[in-house]
Amino acid sequence: MGQENGNAPPHARDKRGEFPKGHPPIFKHSIDPLQADDWLRAIERQLVIAQCDDKEKILYASRQLQGAALDLWDSFCFSHTEANPITWAKFCSAFRTHHVPAGLMKLKEFLALKQGSMTVAEYRDKFIQLSWYAPNEVDEDGKRQELFMEGLNDGLQYQLLSHTFANFQ
Repeated sequence: MGQENGNAPPHARDKRGEFPKGHPPIFKHSIDPLQADDWLRAIERQLVIAQCDDKEKILYASRQLQGAALDLWDSFCFSHTEANPITWAKFCSAFRTHHVPAGLMKLKEFLALKQGSMTVAEYRDKFIQLSWYAPNEVDEDGKRQELFMEGLNDGLQYQLLSHTFANFQ
C-alpha cells in the first residue's frame, strides 16, 4: 500500500558510490611514516563523510591498499577468524603498528601539544614527558622555552612575552 501519512521511506545512501566520490588515496608503501599516517587520516575522513559502519570502513579502506601494503593486509586477515573479527580499531592499530612507529606518533603529539584545559603544571609535565620523543626539537634551552611558550594558552603566553628566563626550569 502507499504511504498514507505522507512520509516517504528513508532514502538509503549508496556508500559504494559515496566513498569513491571523495577520491580516496591509494596506499602501497612509503618510507615516510607521516605519509602512511596521512593516508589513514584521509581515508578516515572519507569514511566518515560516506557514513560507513565498521565493516564498510574495513572493506572500503582495504580496497585502497596495493602492493606491499595489500600483502600485509592479506596476511593480517589470514590470522583472524569469525571468532576474532577485525574491527576498524584493529585495522587502524595494525596499520599504524606496521607503518608508523610509536615514537613518531609521540613526536607528532609533542609538536601539537597545547595547554588547553590543563594547569600550567600539568602542561609542563606532559611537555617534559613528550619531549623525550623530540630530542632535536629541544636540544637547546632556548628552543625548549620557545616550544613550551607556544603551547601555553594565549592569555598566559601574552603575559609572559616581555619576560626573559635564564633557563627552562
